[in-house]
Amino acid sequence: MDITPLFLAGAGMGLTAGGTTCAAVQFGLLTGAIRDGGGPRPVASFLTAKLASHTVLGALLGLAGGAVQPGPRVRGALLTAAALVLALFALDLLGFGPARRLPRRRSAAEPVPAEGRAGLPGHCAPSMRPQTRRRRPWALGAATVLVPCGLTLSAELLAVTSRSALGGAVVMGAFVLGTAPLFGLAGLAAGRVLAVLRGRLAALPALVLVVAAGWTLLSGLRLGGRLPSGGGTASAADSARFVRTDASGTQVVTVWALDQGYRPALATARAGVPTVLVLRTHGTRGHTRAFTIPGRGKDVILPENGDTRIDLGTPGPGRMRFVCASGHFPGAITFR
Repeated sequence: MDITPLFLAGAGMGLTAGGTTCAAVQFGLLTGAIRDGGGPRPVASFLTAKLASHTVLGALLGLAGGAVQPGPRVRGALLTAAALVLALFALDLLGFGPARRLPRRRSAAEPVPAEGRAGLPGHCAPSMRPQTRRRRPWALGAATVLVPCGLTLSAELLAVTSRSALGGAVVMGAFVLGTAPLFGLAGLAAGRVLAVLRGRLAALPALVLVVAAGWTLLSGLRLGGRLPSGGGTASAADSARFVRTDASGTQVVTVWALDQGYRPALATARAGVPTVLVLRTHGTRGHTRAFTIPGRGKDVILPENGDTRIDLGTPGPGRMRFVCASGHFPGAITFR
């Protein structure tokens, strides 16, 4: 197996867009890793653990192949859960998180612990042991595998299609390496910002997390098919240009997958006739290459260049929604 294309695909996804989309979703975990002290060490520990966990996941996905390929609704549920995690971290930064434990006063009847007798008052014991502080970046970095961004899910699909442990590990490892420069800079910058914004101004990072949570929730609902793709209608010009009937009487709907969305995003076609969807790419490198039809539970990885045909059967009246695997760029075909 030639793993070079897989490495380049994974690294390219991470470098071009994975850093920004993953940082938006996983910023809460990164903030938790450096909350007790900034600097390069906790950031490096976080990234190393993230690389290890994603590489192992990629190997498992590649080894199992299509047998474990998660459907769009499952991935949508994961993104929805990720949005909840981000909201919890925002509350944690504001002081309302369940992980925050305020030191309580010890009653006179309670025995004084050994460290208190050694000169450290029991009610002023450190809230976190040094070894816990050292382990936190490792634990949170490994936990990023449980909070995937949309583009991480696209990389996971690519790992599945490799159908080998080595190929899957290379894809996911390269993806994390591609995101590492931005994550490293974000971690170092966030450490300094948190040190400066102690107190009331710490609400600013929390606000960023709330916005990211809303964005992630929206993507998860789209990917799960639980959110309308828009109430607009296709123009007559688009329908005439992108919908045609070939010599055999089959209706052909053509949709271009661009780096920043699909064209047309809305199309109108006839119901009750055999229909084929043609997905066309030309130098496309974005996550629109991971094309999803939530209502049919169908995922397709598109090549950078070429046409991909999907047999839609004979659709009845209604709207068939589609979206990229990250849930960012939705569209729909209305059959009438």
